[in-house]
Amino acid sequence: MKLLLHMCCAPCSIYPVKVIRQAGIELMGFFYRNNIHPLTECLKRQETLAQYASTVDLKIIYQKGYDLEGFLQNVVYREKNRCRYCYYDRLLATALLAKRGKFDAFSSTLLYSKFQKHDLVRDIGRSIAEQAGVTFYYRDFRPGWKEGIETSKKLNLYRQQYCGCIYSEKERYISQLEKSRKTTKATSGNKRFDN
Repeated sequence: MKLLLHMCCAPCSIYPVKVIRQAGIELMGFFYRNNIHPLTECLKRQETLAQYASTVDLKIIYQKGYDLEGFLQNVVYREKNRCRYCYYDRLLATALLAKRGKFDAFSSTLLYSKFQKHDLVRDIGRSIAEQAGVTFYYRDFRPGWKEGIETSKKLNLYRQQYCGCIYSEKERYISQLEKSRKTTKATSGNKRFDN
């Protein structure tokens, strides 16, 4: 079998690449860029993926262009369901590329992350497979979550702190600010002020 694997980043690719290869499947990666904000983050993830790929002798197709505006236009007013669109767009791009490249199947490292909506990724992948006429290779890669993290740290790979879109970036920083405020309140409440 020849498989095209959508890869969101290097750390999330480690375990899926390992188990797909162990299954005797011929593998090539695909890096989709449009959802990753800002461009500097996108390039950092792409460079890290290229670094990782060179260590495991993996060929990767890198999406051309950077249509952040198109991505945002399709998500605006649907922010609460943005993940559904994002999964669909990435998986559709992967499936169409797999079809053009005569791959037997396509899959995604989104199935590795414990932070993604796993069942939704699986269901969208299966639906796109019917639509595009190429098999969706489903496998739950989450059991390798810890192994992937440990390996990425050993390889000293850049590990991003949010999913990729501008909305997840905002949520990351808002969460950090709230934690910081709570810590500040807790520690300032314990201090004694002597005259």
